[in-house]
Amino acid sequence: MTFEYENVYINETSTITGPYEKTGPLGDYYDYSYDDLYMDDKSFELAEAKLLNKSLDTLLEKCNMKKSDIDIHIAGDLLNQITATNYASKKINIPLIGIYAACSTSTLGLALASLIVDNYKSKKVIVSVSSHNAASEKQFRQPVEYGGPKKLYSTFTTTGAASALISNKKSKIKIVSATIGSVVDYGITDAMNMGAAMAPAAAKTIYEHLKNTNTTVEDYDLILTGDLGKYGSLILKDFMKQEYNISFNNLNDSACMIYDLDKQDVNAGGSGPACIALVTYGYILNEMKKRNLNSVLLVATGALLSPTLTNEKQSIPAISHAVCLRRVK
Repeated sequence: MTFEYENVYINETSTITGPYEKTGPLGDYYDYSYDDLYMDDKSFELAEAKLLNKSLDTLLEKCNMKKSDIDIHIAGDLLNQITATNYASKKINIPLIGIYAACSTSTLGLALASLIVDNYKSKKVIVSVSSHNAASEKQFRQPVEYGGPKKLYSTFTTTGAASALISNKKSKIKIVSATIGSVVDYGITDAMNMGAAMAPAAAKTIYEHLKNTNTTVEDYDLILTGDLGKYGSLILKDFMKQEYNISFNNLNDSACMIYDLDKQDVNAGGSGPACIALVTYGYILNEMKKRNLNSVLLVATGALLSPTLTNEKQSIPAISHAVCLRRVK
């Protein structure tokens, strides 16, 4: 299902990270970075909620707005019952639509916000995502304090939060369309190998978006996936060629951009809902505003795994949602 929007824009964004992201190649593009994973709080989960609150406060400050100016907040994270979102929302007091699509939450949020803005012209909507390396590892695999080794094809959950103000007020970045993906499952049971689990979902969504919008890969300056990682990106390219006879040389993945894969110990790259949002809001939009990029297709991917079911050796379903951004001339 693809939606096309008439009058939807990204007015402003905010990006907040942890220490590891700050030392990555895009560190200069973030609004604020904390020095430690606890962020002066009592737990990693509360630290993630703090990240989200900081991103919202920063966004409102950049927009010169108050919380009462915002009609709806759409947000999600990786934790059970979207814990970080709900705890952060206690301090926000804005009507909340909580969503979960794993690492594809950011594009799902943009698609939903655009539907609201396009149909209710006066709405101002904030879309937010967050993730925290230590909180996510504790939930899905094992606490980082255990020091367990990771496989080379595993990814490193990004610590950060990102928010965007979406409205019908014209800006340099327009949201043109969005494709809502469907769940696919190719039988991957290894919770470390999320790139392999998500690549077919990304391929299907890209194909559906191109078909539904009557576009080709050449119509986009960049197709940015997230977060397939180094190996998942290779699988995506092979899958697109074999399944759909589509090749492209304008593909990049936020997991491979947010960290220095040669110097930082992140194995196959970054992951988490915040990963593609931090790369997009911090770096990609800046490149669009500088006219280095005109049309970008964001293709966020999510592994919809459950620790309970993966322990029972069940396969991992995946989903991908795409959003097209275009620079306004």
